[in-house]
Amino acid sequence: MMKNSVYLIILCLAGCTSFRCEAKNELYQPTWKSLAQHEAAPEWFQDAKLGIYFHWGPYSVPAFGSAWYPRNMFIKGNAVQKHHVKTYGPVEEFGYEDFIPMFTAEHFDPEDWADLFKLAGAKFAGPVAQHHDGFAMWDSEVNPWNAADMGPKRDILGQLFKALKKRDMKTIATFHNARHGQRNADKPENWKIAYNSHYPYHPDWPTATTDPKLRKLYGNFETIDQFNQYWLAQINEVVDHYSPDIIWFDSWMNLIPAEVRMKMAAFHFNNGIKQGKQVVTCHKQDDMPMNCSVLDFEQGGRREINPLPWMTDITLGKSRWMYVKGHPYKNATVVLQNMIDVWSKNGVVLLNVSPRADGVINESQRKVLKEIGAWLKVYGEAVYGTRPFTIFGYGTASANEGNHGGQSANTKFSAKDVRFTLSKDKKNLYAFFLGKPEAGKRIKMRPLGMHRYPTPTPIKRVTLLGTDTEVKWELTTSDFYLTMPQAEMNAIATVFKFELE
Repeated sequence: MMKNSVYLIILCLAGCTSFRCEAKNELYQPTWKSLAQHEAAPEWFQDAKLGIYFHWGPYSVPAFGSAWYPRNMFIKGNAVQKHHVKTYGPVEEFGYEDFIPMFTAEHFDPEDWADLFKLAGAKFAGPVAQHHDGFAMWDSEVNPWNAADMGPKRDILGQLFKALKKRDMKTIATFHNARHGQRNADKPENWKIAYNSHYPYHPDWPTATTDPKLRKLYGNFETIDQFNQYWLAQINEVVDHYSPDIIWFDSWMNLIPAEVRMKMAAFHFNNGIKQGKQVVTCHKQDDMPMNCSVLDFEQGGRREINPLPWMTDITLGKSRWMYVKGHPYKNATVVLQNMIDVWSKNGVVLLNVSPRADGVINESQRKVLKEIGAWLKVYGEAVYGTRPFTIFGYGTASANEGNHGGQSANTKFSAKDVRFTLSKDKKNLYAFFLGKPEAGKRIKMRPLGMHRYPTPTPIKRVTLLGTDTEVKWELTTSDFYLTMPQAEMNAIATVFKFELE
C-alpha cells in the first residue's frame, strides 16, 4: 500500500499526465484543438463490426440484482440491500470488500475465452477493466484493489490480451469508473440517492472510511481533485502497460474535468503512435468531441445512417450485464438481426457476455455466441469491411425508443424487413432479409428502383450468398423485383449478393 501511495503522490507532484511526462514534441497535446487531429474511427475499426467484452468482478459473486449490487447493497429498502442483509449480514459487518476473497475465478481460461470470442466472429475483445465499483481487473501499481493482488490473484486483462493478440485480434479495455469518486460526503441531502457518485455515503457505513487503502475502493478521497488524478493515473497505467487498441468509457465521464479528459486522450493517442498503431477512444453522451472519439449508444442504436461511424454496446442478458442466477438470455435471432440493423447504419457492435464468479461462461451464452459465429462464417462477406448503402433499408418493423437514445436493441424483425450494406470498392451490394423469405415468391424492392436509390453501377448478377445459386431479378423504371430461389435460406437472416459492373 505504501508503495502505491508514494507512486501516485510522485506522479501527481511531478505534473505528469501519465507514467511518461508529456513531451512538447509529441504530436498530441492535451487540448481539444490538438486532439481533433486524431482520426476517431480508423479503417480497421470501421471494418471490424463486432467486438466482445464482459462484466465480471467481485459483484459477480452474489449473482443477484445487477452489476450495481455494490451501490444498491447500501440503499435501505432496496431489494439488493434486503438480500444482502439476509444472506451476508449488515453492511457494517460485511462490506463490498468482503466479496473479493470469494471472487476466485478458478476456471478462468484466457485461451478458451479468446477462442470463443474469435469463434463468435469478434474482431476485438477485452474486459470491463474497471466498473463503477473501483476494483481493477489488471495488475495495478496505482490501485491496491486489483485482481492480480487479491481475489483471482491473476492479471485478468493482461492474460486475456496476450491470448487475443496470439489470434490477431484487437483489444479493448472499458472504464466505467468516472462515477466512482465520492461527491456527497459534505451533502447530507444526497446521502440517500448517491447523486453523481456510485457508492451511497453515510458516516456509519464502510463507504465513509478514511482508511488509506479502503477509501480507494469506495472512492472516498479527501478531495474530488485527488480522485480525478487517481482516475487518470489508472487509465494511463493500462495504456502504458498494455496498449489497448480501444479504450471505451461508460456514462458520467462528464464528471471528470475537461483538462483531465484531454490529458487522458493525448496520452492514449501518443502511445498509439509509439506502438505504431491507430487507436480508438469511445464515449457516451457528450463526454468527448466526436472529431476524436466514437459515440456509443447503450442497448440500442441510431434510427438512420450517420456519416460518422458509431458504436452500440448491447448485452446477451435479457437486461442484465453481469451474471445473475436464473436471468434469461436473448436468442441468436434477436441479437443478430439487431446487429445487422446497426451495421446497415454505419455502426459497430460491442457485445457483452456475463461470466460467473468462478470464471465460467455458461453454455446458454456459449450457444448464442457459436450461433452468431456460424452465421458470420457463411455471411461475413456482407458484414466485415462493408460500408452503408445510400439507405439502410426498409420494412415494417417498429423500433421502440432506446433507454439511452436512438432505438431499442430488442426490435423484432421479419423477412419483410430488409437491410443493405455495400462493399468498400462498391462492386457488391448486399441485401439482408431479416428472416426466411418464401421460396418462389417474387418480391418487390421498390427502394432499389431507378428513380429512388439505384445501385451505384448496373447490376450484373444476383446470387444467394453462401451458395452458387443465381437469383432471378428484374429492374423497372420504378421498382426492382427479386424472385426467391428454390433453395435453403436462413431463418435468422438470408443474404443476397448483387454483383455490380
